[in-house]
Amino acid sequence: MTQDDAVFTHPMSPRFYEIDRQGVMFNMWYLAHVDEAVDGFFLARELPYDSWSELGVDVHVAHVEIDWKGAIKYADRPEVLVSTARIGKKSFTLDFAFRCDGEITATGCIVYVAVASDGSGSTPLPPRLVEALGEVSLLRTV
Repeated sequence: MTQDDAVFTHPMSPRFYEIDRQGVMFNMWYLAHVDEAVDGFFLARELPYDSWSELGVDVHVAHVEIDWKGAIKYADRPEVLVSTARIGKKSFTLDFAFRCDGEITATGCIVYVAVASDGSGSTPLPPRLVEALGEVSLLRTV
């Protein structure tokens, strides 16, 4: 896994059971790979998810978009790119893209809403989380 200033890159390998009868990765598996890449995104920024409770915060997914431009096949070795697209007061958006052999095969975004660890509802993003999100760098065109 590598990271430049704003875009995190996570290599992946489609697993046999993720490939459908058409010979391409079934759509639901894309978000599983994005979730792994997002975990790596925060780990690379020295804010592993298991430390978020110390900040008194967790996140809920509020919205997901994904647009496909090409397929990922079993023998492909794509990578998932993750970047910060927006930072709000109580939520943030991460962009993601799947890249295979230099070509973007899918793009999307995930909106996360910060919630208090104690279950009391939405809460402002803690400064340490905002710091970890870093600079905004869009991976998709809106």
